[in-house]
Amino acid sequence: MITIISPSKTLGKIKNNNTPEVSIPKFISNSEKLIDVLRNFTVKELKELFLVSESIATLNFRRFKEWHVPFHENNSTPSILTFKGDVYGGLNAAEFSRSDFEFAQQHLRILSGLYGILRPLDLIQPYRLEMGTNIEVESRKNLYEFWSQIVTNNLNDELSNSKNQVLLNLASQEYYKVINSKKINGTIITPVFKEQKGPDFKVVAIYAKRARGLMSKFIVQNRIEDVEKLKLFDWEGYYFRTDLSTKTNLVFVR
Repeated sequence: MITIISPSKTLGKIKNNNTPEVSIPKFISNSEKLIDVLRNFTVKELKELFLVSESIATLNFRRFKEWHVPFHENNSTPSILTFKGDVYGGLNAAEFSRSDFEFAQQHLRILSGLYGILRPLDLIQPYRLEMGTNIEVESRKNLYEFWSQIVTNNLNDELSNSKNQVLLNLASQEYYKVINSKKINGTIITPVFKEQKGPDFKVVAIYAKRARGLMSKFIVQNRIEDVEKLKLFDWEGYYFRTDLSTKTNLVFVR
């Protein structure tokens, strides 16, 4: 089973001294092509492209200028210890053991607008580039076209070597769309997290994001490779509802 999650706009350096040997993103040559394009944008153009404040545009203008290969531990940090935000608050990789990192490296993947797809121990340099950003690269009109075949083929390679050919989708819709789901050689399972509001259950975005991180941690720390065992997830009050679920959408409520 391969689990996919989204990256985060918020970045930092999370401390953990248990990390095994780090790795380099598989598609860094494609990232270099994107950086070459992004370096041509002015601060004003980045502000308009990203729909952000001038200070954030300026920060990322500088990041794109400073981004360079080769990556090493003096200029880069492991992706799982770089992303922050709601999903990564739930994941809480600061508490990972060495064996947790090793399992995550084999079974957890992070989709990325700049790097395509990342393993947890892949080194990255700071950036901001959402998958939905509308930029042209070579003959591709946007990042979905640029990354779709690469990411889909990579996931199929991963699934062919996994114990169960299941792709567990814990990514946001913006990032999940980069995958050509019709060409995935396996079963795609999407957990859904809902909160009780009166007699009804509804998805609340901020809680759902944290829950996706919690489930990712649950999978890693319990070494889960089977969908049935996934239904045992009960952290922070969530529990599985068979009656609300389908074969491919697993609903957890609280």
